[in-house]
Amino acid sequence: MKFTETKLQGAYIIELEQKADSRGFFARTYCQNEFAQHNLNINVRQCNLSYNHIKGTLRGMHYQIAPATESKLIRCTQGAIYDAIVDMRPDSPTYLQSIGVELSAANHVALYVPEMFAHGYQTLTDGAEVVYQVNEFYTPGYERGLRYNDPALDIKWPLPVTEISEKDANWSLLEPVYAKV
Repeated sequence: MKFTETKLQGAYIIELEQKADSRGFFARTYCQNEFAQHNLNINVRQCNLSYNHIKGTLRGMHYQIAPATESKLIRCTQGAIYDAIVDMRPDSPTYLQSIGVELSAANHVALYVPEMFAHGYQTLTDGAEVVYQVNEFYTPGYERGLRYNDPALDIKWPLPVTEISEKDANWSLLEPVYAKV
């Protein structure tokens, strides 16, 4: 695997190193030793699958607070998504900054999302399927979220939103004091 750190410290784009022949290719998608060499915590406690019928569907922006913080390894196994993350670590030099990455079945790219990063995605195709490997159990009392269209975050979603849950559409806006300067 090839690990490329993003501008958000601790968040990585992970590309496969394919061993190809006439049958297709083989590639490792996870190796505890390789992740540990990059100080990435993904001792998997849950694996989740999300299937999305309609292009433009938006899920997120979700994260969990201590003591149930989550790191995630996100991969799109069918179709394509635009995956966005926001650094929610108050002491981080990139606090409230975000990045977006296209993940697709065709490009085989994964995104490592560190603890205390909000995560969400928008489907770029009908029938998009997303697999999450998560290091912590879902704990509703510690779940938090950000509004996908919060002006303080300025996330540039590639498509108009066609589907979103009521919960995701109604997360509170960040207070003006948290807005980017």
